[in-house]
Amino acid sequence: MRTVFTTCPLCEATCGLELTVEGDRITKVRGDREDDFSKGFICPKGASLGTLDADPDRLSTPLIKRDGEFREASWDEAFRYIDERLKDFPDRNSVALYLGNPVVHSLAGGLYAGPLRKALGSRNVFTASTVDQMPKHVQCGHMYGSIFSIPVPDIDRTDFMLVLGADPFSSNGSLWTVPDAPGRFRDLQKRGGRFVVVDPRRSRTAQAADQHVVIRPGTDVFLLLALIHELFAQDLVNLRDLAGHVTDHTAIRSHVEPFSPDAVAERTGVDAATIRALARRLAGAERAAVYGRIGTTTVEFGTVASWAVDTLNVLTGNLDRPGGAMWPLPAHGKRGPGRGKGFGIGRWHSRVKGHPEVMGEFPAVTMADEIETPGEGQVRALFTIGGNPALSLPNSARVNEALSSLDFMVSVDPYLNETTRHADVILPTPPPSRRAHYDIAFLNNSVRNVVKYSRAAIPLEEGRVDETDIFFRLATIFSGLGPDADLDAIAAMQLAGLKQQLGVDFEPKGETREERLLDLKLRTGPYGVSLRQLLDHPHGIDLGPLTSRLPEILRTPSGKIELTPQPIMDDLPRVLKALENPETDMVLIGRRHLRTNNSWMHNVPALVKGKPLCTLLVNTGDAHRLGLTDGATAQVTSRVGKVEVLVEVTDDIAPGVVSMPHGWGHDQPGTQLSVAREHAGVNVNLLTDDLRIDPLSGTAVLNGTRVQVVPA
Repeated sequence: MRTVFTTCPLCEATCGLELTVEGDRITKVRGDREDDFSKGFICPKGASLGTLDADPDRLSTPLIKRDGEFREASWDEAFRYIDERLKDFPDRNSVALYLGNPVVHSLAGGLYAGPLRKALGSRNVFTASTVDQMPKHVQCGHMYGSIFSIPVPDIDRTDFMLVLGADPFSSNGSLWTVPDAPGRFRDLQKRGGRFVVVDPRRSRTAQAADQHVVIRPGTDVFLLLALIHELFAQDLVNLRDLAGHVTDHTAIRSHVEPFSPDAVAERTGVDAATIRALARRLAGAERAAVYGRIGTTTVEFGTVASWAVDTLNVLTGNLDRPGGAMWPLPAHGKRGPGRGKGFGIGRWHSRVKGHPEVMGEFPAVTMADEIETPGEGQVRALFTIGGNPALSLPNSARVNEALSSLDFMVSVDPYLNETTRHADVILPTPPPSRRAHYDIAFLNNSVRNVVKYSRAAIPLEEGRVDETDIFFRLATIFSGLGPDADLDAIAAMQLAGLKQQLGVDFEPKGETREERLLDLKLRTGPYGVSLRQLLDHPHGIDLGPLTSRLPEILRTPSGKIELTPQPIMDDLPRVLKALENPETDMVLIGRRHLRTNNSWMHNVPALVKGKPLCTLLVNTGDAHRLGLTDGATAQVTSRVGKVEVLVEVTDDIAPGVVSMPHGWGHDQPGTQLSVAREHAGVNVNLLTDDLRIDPLSGTAVLNGTRVQVVPA
């Protein structure tokens, strides 16, 4: 029996875990009380890591589909088969790549997903970003010149927070690495601060808030623009120290003129007096931050709403200021010159619908278009790395049909699930206990500058292939070097090239390829820490609170924050048109739960036991009007599909709104998810519409789907 300290890999919070390991099994999981960042906090997902790690349904050997049946194969056989089949697709644009959410939870994914994309050389790249956070990347690209310069609320020092479209009490932060978010919000209140939640549902976060503002789904953009309007109308704009770092802020006033509180009140369901009071509270707080997430990004005007969030932080002088919204500085990051070439999209366009590339990828909603539509460049082969697009993409029935029509498909995934059942080859990644961990992505969004690294808690079994080697081997196949290339030699060349680029001549230390690459990034980073130091500090190293990063964080040609980016300003007339044409249909929204994370967690018995989690929340008045009763079944219909789902009647959701969680629907044939099948639930994306996107970012509109609801 031994104790191992690691970081939870199951969400963005990066909580420290203390694992008790006996032989090759995790027998106990608790929060790491010596971790200064998470301070022993743990949620039900983290507590279940041992069970998830030892899941008997987790694959350990590659599978190859022959005559319609999956058969176990050796790793050499699997890679040779992929190499041989890929020769049938000389046009690399006929081969697509889908990168799912798990990629950013993995050190191998953080280090090698980019080189893998480059090695494939296809323009048909799709990721989970366009069913999640892409509007935030696009807005930050336009305003700050970098898609990764995402400011986060400095909650530990703020006096007032306005939260829209997020439920941190259920999911911790999102694009905001903040372990024990509930505890931090309570500490905010204990020191005399306040927070307001804007949400159509009385979520766990809304229940704890000082004020819950009920809003019509998909209309946050109107409320945000009205708040900006009021800052000008009430002479509340105060840039403070930002004055020398922004372009002409007064130009914003004319753009938001049509969006007065009186003009948006009926459309949003938020009365004008409440909007004006919110503007005064935001401007009057000594230190304040506005935070918006899924409910403000997976909507028709996600990019404009994201711009409005940061613009409010700018106009109240709360950007780049303690207690406001600030930029973390990760240990593997870089400081910059304070200017750059800026951000743009549309270097190429999708073949079928002409969508512009954004960050080198196309909207995930158009993947089915590219598979189904004949012609030069038609996608006939697909590689999926993590993720479950068969459940997570809109109009899932169409997505599943498209996946089943492919000529060749490879999935890097530990499960035979709703997506990988369509594959010809499945390459299983090791369980969390057999992988090293460092958060390349999430430390960029951390509420405090910290750094942690942990080696695998349990050695990789003989005959298994490490996740890094899977990425490397696929990259050598993509680049034409074949399945037998010398991976050590390639990794050494990669490291030498990076050393030359950085202008350093020391030899990075580490036992593995990923450790040596990480050591190089750390030692040339802003703090000069080394891998050895992290190994000597298993609970992590606290690098201090967030500090001001203007102007060095900027990559705009002007060296200033671009407050009125033309693409965003050009979209405001479309926003105004929608304001003038209110929707009256019943609308469907998603929701989070403390015990789930997308479709990952549903095969863990402890996380799905008890009261069903996949239900349709219906307002009490709506239920009476529609003839629905608690525990009965409703039929929900949208433009693209129809489902039957268990009804849960509640006063915690607004009239005219119903809610279903995402990630369910585990009743598909050909899967190997024994626990999830017993708690199958219903796939909400059988209802979401693949024709509705935010055009500035290509992000799917997953919230505010028009539906009809009747008793089943």
